[in-house]
Amino acid sequence: MLFVIHCVDKEGRLQVRMDNRPAHIEYLKSYGDKLHAAGPTLTEDGSMNGSVVILDLEDRAAAEAFAAGDPYNQAGLFERVTISAWKKVLP
Repeated sequence: MLFVIHCVDKEGRLQVRMDNRPAHIEYLKSYGDKLHAAGPTLTEDGSMNGSVVILDLEDRAAAEAFAAGDPYNQAGLFERVTISAWKKVLP
């Protein structure tokens, strides 16, 4: 089942994001073919302010475990994290 994990950064935490970015990228890569898409959300001026990750996982518990284990989350970067089941229709 596909899950969209949408994370919003706490205000003024860009340095936390940058400090933990290499570990976050490696964490994403460790999910291999289960990872469908990932990338930062941006402010109007192009600054990173959150993340969107789409993963194919067994169930919601696995999506919650992914979110909990994300180095960004462990570093206290996120103000909020939402997890939604998702059905891809197009393309």
